[in-house]
Amino acid sequence: MKEIYFAAGCFWGAQHFFAGVDGVKEAVAGYANGNGENPSYEQVYTDTTGFAETVRVTYDEKRIGLKELTELYFTIINPLSLNRQGGDIGTRYRTGVYYKEEADKAEVQPVFEAEARRVGAPLVVELEPLRNFYLAEERHQDYLDKNPEGYCHVPLKAFRYLRLYQDIKLILEGETDSIARMANMAALIHERMHFFWTGFYRVQGEQLVLGPFQGPSACFRIGFGKGVCGSAWKEKRTLVVPDVEAFPGHIACSSLSRSEIVVPVFEGEAITSVLDIDSKELAMFDATDALWLEKIVTLL
Repeated sequence: MKEIYFAAGCFWGAQHFFAGVDGVKEAVAGYANGNGENPSYEQVYTDTTGFAETVRVTYDEKRIGLKELTELYFTIINPLSLNRQGGDIGTRYRTGVYYKEEADKAEVQPVFEAEARRVGAPLVVELEPLRNFYLAEERHQDYLDKNPEGYCHVPLKAFRYLRLYQDIKLILEGETDSIARMANMAALIHERMHFFWTGFYRVQGEQLVLGPFQGPSACFRIGFGKGVCGSAWKEKRTLVVPDVEAFPGHIACSSLSRSEIVVPVFEGEAITSVLDIDSKELAMFDATDALWLEKIVTLL
């Protein structure tokens, strides 16, 4: 078993998140990299101790690697927000990854660099050796299990996406046929997230051709740069559309669709397909959906 320490804002949500990661044996809340010994929550809350609310993650490296754990960590924080996550403000809520072994830094560093490229700016997330760590009081351990309606700065759908991501990863293992993989991925996303339409359009020449999907019948073909799907293909980026009627050149495959997200699927630099998801509600999708769905399609 190995250990890594994640400061991700309020430790209630972070502990609950990592406790649900396959391969994690234990996630405990505590205080890291501060001054003094055995601080209380009340002392840390003053922002005078230098401690950060932190989760110690003990994991089985045969089941999950440090690289993937760190990638998951970046799904629950804003890496550009200094000393603030959600509504929590103060140095105790700073973000950071603290390691005990120097080799761990070398494994984590590329993840930091990839995240900086993704967000297009330098990160304000610490990457430092662990100096100290003290367990938080019992009332803070497994807080969201004890208080299901308790505060959490992590979007609730992030927990649903974590389970979905892990289940898709498991079900796709060993299957090499791309159509079969798309079919089961679309089915699981549709079933778990209850979207109106979930499916793939595959790149064939200068068109996107309908692939495996869940939902009502859809357009067979979409041209390059046409509609939301064709625009995401042309622009090589995820498009989140709060109101499809306001999108220039929107192609109405169904009049019931109100909002949409389209995620390109890359093979190297080339786009091979797009994942298209529609909702009957306006403004259904946001940055959390984009981040997780981009992560999910990498499993293809």
